[in-house]
Amino acid sequence: MRVAIFDFDGTLYQNETFDFMMRHLKHHPEYGKLYGKFFRRILPLYTGYKMKLVPSPIMKEKSMRAYLAPFSGISEEELTRFFRDMAALMRDGFNPEVVRRVHQHAEAGDRVMLVSGAFTPLLREAVKDLPFDDVIGTDIPYSGATYDGQTNIYHIRSERKNERIHSALGDSTVAWEESAAFGDTLSDMTVLELVGNPVAVRPEEGLRNIASERKWEIIG
Repeated sequence: MRVAIFDFDGTLYQNETFDFMMRHLKHHPEYGKLYGKFFRRILPLYTGYKMKLVPSPIMKEKSMRAYLAPFSGISEEELTRFFRDMAALMRDGFNPEVVRRVHQHAEAGDRVMLVSGAFTPLLREAVKDLPFDDVIGTDIPYSGATYDGQTNIYHIRSERKNERIHSALGDSTVAWEESAAFGDTLSDMTVLELVGNPVAVRPEEGLRNIASERKWEIIG
């Protein structure tokens, strides 16, 4: 079995997911009132990151927690609807070439996986019309039917992506050298190095340099 693994932020979706999430919350007719609470939580974190006191992986994970915090007490149904509305607006930002590759790999019989640090309900809604066999993201922990804001989230990034990929594949025999992966930043390296056909999509400088040196395919 071959697999084709796609990142979301900056790869399938051409823009910055978290930036879009912030704008969506800020201007939302119902939940926009929560933006101030989110902003107060993220400001010291972002300041620490810019001062190089907070490492990027920690900043990203805590930013995800800060985003969810104002939704404490909101039902799973309401929060899922919030992400569904957001996802519908994001589809226009999909990279057409990457969408073509998703269909190409699905038609070839490959197991097509989306693996991202974005929230799982957002990912599922965003790609519901694409032929993904697996959608792996950062799950939202609920207490009963509501988000309680107390349970830590497990942000899917770097090696954690690999853990979830292997967990999803279970005991399946994978032809890794014949498989493909698509990513845009150095944080995708752990996944790109799993396969024999890594593809850098509109890559940041660091990944572009590595891709050029190793003669990986580069899109954009």
